[in-house]
Amino acid sequence: QVRLVESGGGLVSAGGSLRLSCRASGILFSINAMNWYRQAPGKQRELVAGIRSGGSTNYADSVKGRFTISRDNAKNTVYLQMNSLKPEDTAVYYCNLKLGTDYWGQGTQVTVSS
Repeated sequence: QVRLVESGGGLVSAGGSLRLSCRASGILFSINAMNWYRQAPGKQRELVAGIRSGGSTNYADSVKGRFTISRDNAKNTVYLQMNSLKPEDTAVYYCNLKLGTDYWGQGTQVTVSS
């Protein structure tokens, strides 16, 4: 049974930083690509960043240079380091695994105050 559990969200002032974590279970973590998505109120869920099993990464243009996705295969965990946060980064952030279907964590709220 696949399970994704996020943590690390919170309230931060503009310009601040947060690190999100997502621990996966029920899969062979090291061979799977992992993603972070976010959904702001009234908007569609969007891809923020992805990391493949080999470590290559991709980012949405809106977060390039500010966010960094990484993984620790020994801990079955993917991270999203978010720096220089802006109010428009406010959203619920979700960990995602695509394995025949989409698996999602419960989400973690990130709120950036101006």
